[in-house]
Amino acid sequence: MSTTADPLAALGSLPGVAESVETVRQTVDRVYGHRVMRRRSNEITAEAALRGARASAALQGADWALEEVRRRTDFSSDPEAGVVGAALRLSAEAGQLLGTWRQSPLQVLARLHLVAAGGSAPDDTVGRPRRAGEPVDEPAVALPLPAADEMSARLDGLARLLLAGTSAPALVTAAVVHGELLALRPFGSCNGLVARAAQRIVLVGSGLDPKSICPAEVGHAELGADAYLRALQGYATGTPDGVAAWIAHCAEAVKLGVRESTAVCEALQRGAA
Repeated sequence: MSTTADPLAALGSLPGVAESVETVRQTVDRVYGHRVMRRRSNEITAEAALRGARASAALQGADWALEEVRRRTDFSSDPEAGVVGAALRLSAEAGQLLGTWRQSPLQVLARLHLVAAGGSAPDDTVGRPRRAGEPVDEPAVALPLPAADEMSARLDGLARLLLAGTSAPALVTAAVVHGELLALRPFGSCNGLVARAAQRIVLVGSGLDPKSICPAEVGHAELGADAYLRALQGYATGTPDGVAAWIAHCAEAVKLGVRESTAVCEALQRGAA
């Protein structure tokens, strides 16, 4: 497929992107080669899901301690608890949607929003893209909000690109999906949570992280909400430098997620977790 027909692949030639892709691949390969992964990978996957959900909720304004997330069973007591509960539900749901994503990414996005927002938003707005005049509750994303018709056209365009297939590296595709969903905010709420879950689906479904042990959400949270927004603002400009910087930011987030899971592997190996 040529880069003309495959615009995602063309992003691989942006400054620094090839280096980011290669560094991420090597970093992911190292954690997959850890001796603990040979016999306890399910535990690493479960812990990565928990830590990724906690971090995604933190970026959404609900910055809870990991042990509180682990301990709590009721997430209906207040708005912050609702955000944490939504992040946990999305983390559990994402792994069930890989096959559907390959056939209908828009269907998966609708399902993710339903899982995240069901019960906390008006029933007639849940699980579908927003319509003209409908508000968006996404205070953490300080970007101009595209009109509903522009959003719909760009969302359809993204889906067509994904369905057509791409030779772009997984990191690039995941970063674009993540960035577009945050820039477009297609739903009335929970767009950040949905965008980060979609990024996870791409990283897992592409084969880069098939066991879902590299929680990029952890890295995004560790880099900080301000840096996250600055990188997103660069992406939203559509300039080569802005898009390249966003991809690099996503690469750093994956690497930090790998570091988190490597620490879990080491703790398990020592018998400390």
